[in-house]
Amino acid sequence: MSFKCAFLGCGGRANGHAWVYDRITRGTAVACCDLIEEKAVEFAGKYDIPNWYLDLDEMIEREQPDVVHMVMPPTIRHSLMGRLSDHGVPAVIVEKPIAIGARDYGLLRELEASSATKFTVNHQLRYHERILEMLDHVAAGDIGAVRCLDASAMLAMSGQGVHVLDLMFAFADYTQVRAVHAACSGFDDINGTHPSPESVSALITFVDEKRGVLQSGAGVPEMAKDVARHMHKRIAAYGETGFLHWTMHSWEKGIGGTVERGEHEYRIVDDVGQINLTNAVFDWIEDDGAVTPTNLATSLDEWLVLLACYASTVHKTPIEFPFEPEDDLLEQYVAFAGAEWTNPHE
Repeated sequence: MSFKCAFLGCGGRANGHAWVYDRITRGTAVACCDLIEEKAVEFAGKYDIPNWYLDLDEMIEREQPDVVHMVMPPTIRHSLMGRLSDHGVPAVIVEKPIAIGARDYGLLRELEASSATKFTVNHQLRYHERILEMLDHVAAGDIGAVRCLDASAMLAMSGQGVHVLDLMFAFADYTQVRAVHAACSGFDDINGTHPSPESVSALITFVDEKRGVLQSGAGVPEMAKDVARHMHKRIAAYGETGFLHWTMHSWEKGIGGTVERGEHEYRIVDDVGQINLTNAVFDWIEDDGAVTPTNLATSLDEWLVLLACYASTVHKTPIEFPFEPEDDLLEQYVAFAGAEWTNPHE
């Protein structure tokens, strides 16, 4: 079966979703939509997409896509996801981050519980071949029981930190979180739509007592010289008998007393990750049991950890789980940081 695929949003990040379609054999890009006509026309021409639209509802009703790549600002995630759900779109790939605060987090929890649409967050790193190989090592017990996970990103948490947190959950085998103790500082607002602390340092304790160390912003390890700030994402897993370490430029693993190292070109391996993610969504459409690991419910579990970081900072205390964040938690943190922010879409 060839799935019909459409794009909602034709800005810069949408290119990362679209340019791999020349290597996707199970789906065809049939339409794209943007509020700005010039962007929609240019995007359609660039990727040989036959139809472009300025109205979401018109595109869905005419094209009846199986998959929609939703690459719109996180400030309007919930409203657009709700509209796609109301149209009965089978599956939606949502660009990260999934939310901006606690209020939309709660609304997305309600949507996830009621919608038949299969929502997947675009954490393509989770589908990199090297990451999949490392996860197989963990599952096989090749490094013994995982004791500590160490993840970092140089950009702000809502920009890139969510990627490495998603990897932390994967290497933790999606074990439930027991507590979060964090220190957040400063305020950043990428493009006016990604409110976030400038820096976050967090200790995460899982229910099996493994620990997670999560850091974003200033002070994180630099993984390469003369590269952009977003190119410093990394994850390390330390087990009883070995370790695994992935960065955007390299990898290493210590198994059975032998250490191996290598390098990779990020653009190449990231394209493969995007292809694998898209194919995983096709699999889920065909088989309800083939739930993607970056599904909406799991991504909201991860976002709750970030909300716990905010709460831990504002209230100056560890946050125990289960945790129900206050709706205005983002606003509380913004005030705590001495900053001001207004949602441009409200």
